Amino acid sequence: SKATVSVLNWGCDHTAPLTIFRAARGLLRRAVTHTMGFGINAKLPDAFRLANAGDDDDEVAGASVAVRGDGFLGFDGKCYFAYDNVLHEVRKADPSVSRLAFDGEKVAFNGKPVELAEATLKVGGQAFDATPALLSVLQLPSDRSKSMKSYDVDVLSTYLKINTAFGGDCPKAANAAAASKPATFVTADEMLGKIAASGIAEANLEHHDEALTVEAWTPLHAQFTGPASVLTRCLFMKDKKKQIFLLVTLATTKTDMKVFAKAAGAKEPRFANEELLWEKLQVKKGAVNPFAIVNNLEGDVQLYLDEGLANHKDSLVAFHPQDNTKTVRITVEQLQAFFAANGKEVKVAKVDADGDAAAPAAEKPKPKKEKPEKKEKPQQKPKPKKEVKEGTGKNAEGMYAKKDDDFATWYTQVIQKADLIEYYDVSGCYILRPNAMGIWVEIQDFFAKKIAAMGVEPCYFPCFVSKKALCKEESHVEGFAAEVAWVTKSGSSDLEEPIAVRPTSETVMYPAYAKWIRSYRDLPLKLNQWCNVVRWEFSHPTPFIRTREFLWQEGHTAHETAEEANVEVLQILDLYRQVYEDLLAVPVCKGKKTEKEKFAGGDYTTTVEAFIPTVGRSVQGATSHCLGQNFGKMFDITFEDRNKQSQHPVQNSWGMTTRTIGVMIMVHSDDKGLVLPPRVAPTQAVFVPVGWNKNTTQEVKDKTIAKSEELVAVLAAAGVRSKADVRDNVTTGNKCNHWELRGTPIRIEIGPKELEEGKAVVAIRYTGERVDVPLDNFAANIKDLLENIHSGMLNKAKGVRATRTEMLRAGEWDKFVPTLNEMKMCLVPFCGTEACEDQIKKRSAEISQEIAATADVDVKAPSMGAKTLCVPFEQPEEAVGEKCFRPECDCKAVSWTLFGRSY
Repeated sequence: SKATVSVLNWGCDHTAPLTIFRAARGLLRRAVTHTMGFGINAKLPDAFRLANAGDDDDEVAGASVAVRGDGFLGFDGKCYFAYDNVLHEVRKADPSVSRLAFDGEKVAFNGKPVELAEATLKVGGQAFDATPALLSVLQLPSDRSKSMKSYDVDVLSTYLKINTAFGGDCPKAANAAAASKPATFVTADEMLGKIAASGIAEANLEHHDEALTVEAWTPLHAQFTGPASVLTRCLFMKDKKKQIFLLVTLATTKTDMKVFAKAAGAKEPRFANEELLWEKLQVKKGAVNPFAIVNNLEGDVQLYLDEGLANHKDSLVAFHPQDNTKTVRITVEQLQAFFAANGKEVKVAKVDADGDAAAPAAEKPKPKKEKPEKKEKPQQKPKPKKEVKEGTGKNAEGMYAKKDDDFATWYTQVIQKADLIEYYDVSGCYILRPNAMGIWVEIQDFFAKKIAAMGVEPCYFPCFVSKKALCKEESHVEGFAAEVAWVTKSGSSDLEEPIAVRPTSETVMYPAYAKWIRSYRDLPLKLNQWCNVVRWEFSHPTPFIRTREFLWQEGHTAHETAEEANVEVLQILDLYRQVYEDLLAVPVCKGKKTEKEKFAGGDYTTTVEAFIPTVGRSVQGATSHCLGQNFGKMFDITFEDRNKQSQHPVQNSWGMTTRTIGVMIMVHSDDKGLVLPPRVAPTQAVFVPVGWNKNTTQEVKDKTIAKSEELVAVLAAAGVRSKADVRDNVTTGNKCNHWELRGTPIRIEIGPKELEEGKAVVAIRYTGERVDVPLDNFAANIKDLLENIHSGMLNKAKGVRATRTEMLRAGEWDKFVPTLNEMKMCLVPFCGTEACEDQIKKRSAEISQEIAATADVDVKAPSMGAKTLCVPFEQPEEAVGEKCFRPECDCKAVSWTLFGRSY
């Protein structure tokens, strides 16, 4: 129409050909061609109608086109938002929509104040006719008697002019108002407003105690007043094809995963972990709800309703509005309206094996009548069946996931329930709580003393590095290019040159080294800093193991000779071994990285490799690099040697991160929670008073508490970190569970009986054993016990690891991937070339995927390929004469090399 053509600032002369796209069945169809790009035709006023029927991809003039389920159109790397008959460019490929706030608030566009009064739009004091067509494009109500709050104005973009308001094309960035706020995640506090904004009038809302599971929700629901309603259940899942699903069912529906998988085209869907749930929907387990789908900004979560819920007409249905202390009750039609109003596609699927997904009667739940017990056994009552429940399981304190069954969920539960981690609203970044920092402080203290004895001094350098400095060493920056986070703005102003947030500090520190090093007398220069670094590029972070920001120490040293540098590389590497084995009780393998896996820009890299038996994956524990003279040449670090000749120093760098904590958790912890090695436990022993009952006098209680606190002081004097749990509002059983869940190495139980007998009962966390310890010479006995616990944990871990390394020779390629699938590493003869290493990784990944596609594969077996972990310093035998392990390679092996899957 002419109005639309006018808004788009295209002339009304339609004699010139224009590019026409019609969206049908999720695809854009090109009608005619024209270099002008997106256009409009008077004969096709609805040319830009988006179907939103699928995520199909198409191609227009060689450019990729994709219509996403959230209403966004991707074209040639740009993102467009469509409504009415107009396509509008979005600056960023995400659903952040700029907003203009009206209703008395002063706002601006490109620094010009914007006002809407009567039928006039004022921009910078200049008045323009606010026609209905323009108001429609601006998403403003034509009826000005209505309250105008906040309206999406993404129309202020490249291809749109407001009549002739701004003269020429508007700037690409739709930076609408200084007082405006880009669309972002909807919080629990905002969700009710979001529901109301979708046209759902005054939904029935109930406040109640926290309901982590449907079972806990049921008695609370029975107390609700007002209209009858039925409870629901929300299942958040991920399958082997990496598809993500949110399935909403009636609470009474018995979901059959095989039936759902067939209906949804999923492959072995399983419950996803809490981390992915937070990343995709910004909600925690126990509060999952269908409204949370609005937080899926990427549009990669498929939303399904079960048939019974979709057809439920008899009553309201109940959901948590992002908060499990609230319940909102609405009709199914209102739920569907919410999805439609927020541009979310919903599908209906059969999810129960019997096809009986019918809704229950629309009445309040009534307590079930107990069946009378059999007369012959009147004293026995049937015990309730243990269930794996939603949210946090049996109760908020305990564990429900099993390490061997669902490792990812188990790990997430351990780190949260042990008060190690709190999730943060920036994906890949986490809050380290005192229990986690306490472990890191013990590691810091141990390592700092060791390197101080070697002459290493502490320092601190800024976290920012200039682009010029970062790019000086080409191979170095290439190795980190995908991971570098850049600062490009200061307030609203663009920086003249982007500044990188350090992914490592070679390029930050070495310009200063060039100033400080002038003579051989200035060497060796040995510095270490404890700091944070940022490495941004990856999609599935794992707390402690793989995060976007992490804590570490990094040492940077410069030496007069290569011999000195080489000695230090191995000294530091052995300190890393000591951290893992002598502090964390985790066995590691010392070795050298292959050329392909070495540090970018360095001469060679040494490593300590840890191994997680439960999942069959290795973890690079810490690395010590010899950088040679490469960085010295790049940063012009020179010194005058003893013969008055100019030389470049030989440099080393070495680092260890909070990954150490993650490895320790994965190796030692169990289905009851965290298990801590004594030497890094923030609390090594806890006293729990026992033996009290209703007849226990206050005098006896005081005496028990006094003795516990006395023994805490005795242990402190002996260097043992302990505390007494004398809380009077927590039962003894809950105290025991509390400390068991948090991994405290020993729990010391002391009560009236123990005091009388002159002993304490000590429960050992990692074995579950209980031993009596005399109160005489108590500190020495406890210290010996803690040392025995460390030795026992290390020996146990070594024993498991010893069974997870398999030697394979040339000709045994067929055993390679099956051995990996047994959660093992493979020690094989290897030629050491990068090309051969690439082929082994590629071919093993292909075979893994072929095996994963078969019916009888273990669901836990990863489908990734194998990579080199290291060339172990301890070789089982000479590799001379051995052929390379890869069948197609005719080269001779140069070493026995450890291959495996890794984090």
